[in-house]
Amino acid sequence: MSGKEGNFSRRRFIKTAGSAGLGSTLIPLSFLKLAHGSSSTKVPEQMIVPARPFGKTGINVSILSLGGVLKTSDQLIFRQAFKLGVTYWDTADSYGWGKNEKAIGEYFTKFPDDRKKVFLVTKAATSDPQKLTDKLNSSLQRMKPSHVDLYFIHHVSDAKKQLTDEVKSWAEKTKAEGKIRFFGFSAHKNMENSMLEAAKLGWIDGIMMSYNYRLMVKGKMKRAVDACVKAGIGLTAMKTQAAFSANFYASIGSETDDALKVTESFLKKGYTAEQAKLKVVWENPDIASICSAMPNMTILQANVAAALNEKNLSENDKQRLEKYAHQTAPGYCAGCADICESAVNLDIPISDILRFSMYNHGYGDRDTALNLFNALSTVVKANILKADYSIAEQYCPQKIKIGKVLKKTHEDLS
Repeated sequence: MSGKEGNFSRRRFIKTAGSAGLGSTLIPLSFLKLAHGSSSTKVPEQMIVPARPFGKTGINVSILSLGGVLKTSDQLIFRQAFKLGVTYWDTADSYGWGKNEKAIGEYFTKFPDDRKKVFLVTKAATSDPQKLTDKLNSSLQRMKPSHVDLYFIHHVSDAKKQLTDEVKSWAEKTKAEGKIRFFGFSAHKNMENSMLEAAKLGWIDGIMMSYNYRLMVKGKMKRAVDACVKAGIGLTAMKTQAAFSANFYASIGSETDDALKVTESFLKKGYTAEQAKLKVVWENPDIASICSAMPNMTILQANVAAALNEKNLSENDKQRLEKYAHQTAPGYCAGCADICESAVNLDIPISDILRFSMYNHGYGDRDTALNLFNALSTVVKANILKADYSIAEQYCPQKIKIGKVLKKTHEDLS
């Protein structure tokens, strides 16, 4: 067999084994299928996703959070998640242009008692108090609860500018009105700076940030997590799979075999690489929950299986992930936008555009990537093609070929 044919066969084997094992690794699929029964079917306690304290709130939340953009037709996923103990539900007013919130509202209409056990989170991408009020009221109307448990400002990248005294007053007033129980923000870029700033404020209850095997080993992220824990802030990890935030092969110019080696090694131990990436985050007890997009039953079952398994990854497993992160660093944006964006001679949200590319290439979600890219101004789109990225590329800790990747993203999404 030629090397090319052997490599293809290996790829096909790993893909098949990974797909087959998604729902069955770590725990038998037959146990998870118990949740497929009627509403009266009781899932054994040992098959319920465990919970952890959420900061200083006094609330315990499931260590796995149901994220992603689910529609009205996905009611079975909501039901399955609830019965398996995945009772931290994350959404935003922008997810599916409100369709995700409407789907949640339909679920609560059908199963009103379940609302009492669901830790419900939604978000709005604004720090204007009046807009926050309007957006929250719209979210409540779509989801039909009297309140949400945690309300986030979406996409905070500069806590000093966005978490103002006016926002603090709004959060306190809205809590007093009973519309929200807790308040915080989500962050995709400059996460560490915003977390460190939030830890000083004394009125932030929760933060959702990009956090994965690539980022958790970095000194600044460790310091940011420690500061938030001392401040009593509940932490939720997202982007835990650390998918390529750029068109990786456009960045490095050729394909590598590293991903196959990592996947193959984990499959031999009985779990997928995706499950291993979740488990390494859960091994940090300071992370209350992982928010994961679970658009189908297979992924839900695989994630639940990983959450239920109490066996920790070995040091060799962790080293393998860390080595892989180092080998593939040029394909992953770590969100340190304050470094690269200030080094470009034109206005370009580099980290955001790399995230759009991640949705397109890493998640296979072209619609989301297109919608986000199309929301950019014509000036920014033009700047992408004519900017000088040489200094930004020198400063980039990940050594991403920023100019090449951004221009390829422009080509892919235009």
